[in-house]
Amino acid sequence: MDDQGVFIVIDGIDGCGSTTQTAKLGAKLIECGIKVHLTHEPSKLPVGNLLREYLQNETAPIATDALLFAADRVEHYYYEILPKLEEGYVVVSDRYLEASIAYQTAQGKLEEKIENSPFKHMDINWVLAINQFAPQPDLTFIIDIDPRVSLARKNPTLALEKFETVNFLDSVRKIYLERAQSQKHIIVDGAKSVKEIANTIYDCVVSIISAGD
Repeated sequence: MDDQGVFIVIDGIDGCGSTTQTAKLGAKLIECGIKVHLTHEPSKLPVGNLLREYLQNETAPIATDALLFAADRVEHYYYEILPKLEEGYVVVSDRYLEASIAYQTAQGKLEEKIENSPFKHMDINWVLAINQFAPQPDLTFIIDIDPRVSLARKNPTLALEKFETVNFLDSVRKIYLERAQSQKHIIVDGAKSVKEIANTIYDCVVSIISAGD
């Protein structure tokens, strides 16, 4: 591997297992003697902490969340990720740009159905524009899973009659998959076991790192 590190992102809808897989990939790479830095979004930096507060506020305008995510991402990349890459680390982030594109574009689609909504123009082009200062990762994995399964993982007592939540995540999932195909991200079957998913991601990462040696 070059002196410059490698930036890897593991992403997907809520409950897909990205947090678990980020930790597992980090542990496997460390076992191989590779310098690894694990991180996540929202970050632990000042804007990220502010964003966490806003995410608890159901009355906050959705555009505020989108703009704070973009601001946190710039701070996250230039203050935390880039310095580690310059030190030769493999940086693995649980969520990054694709999460904003998928979730906030899906929110914008909902706003299109609301008469006189000021946020009906929150489309993918707008989300990309406010995130233009966030560099692309070297490699992005999208863990794909049926929202009904992911919601059940998060809350086994959840009644599947909550169609609005399921429908929203269906829309988010569709955007994730469309982006994965257009940007050549790696789609991983989230229905497989935790071990199988971890092995798939690890094998792919190792082959890419080895190719850069």
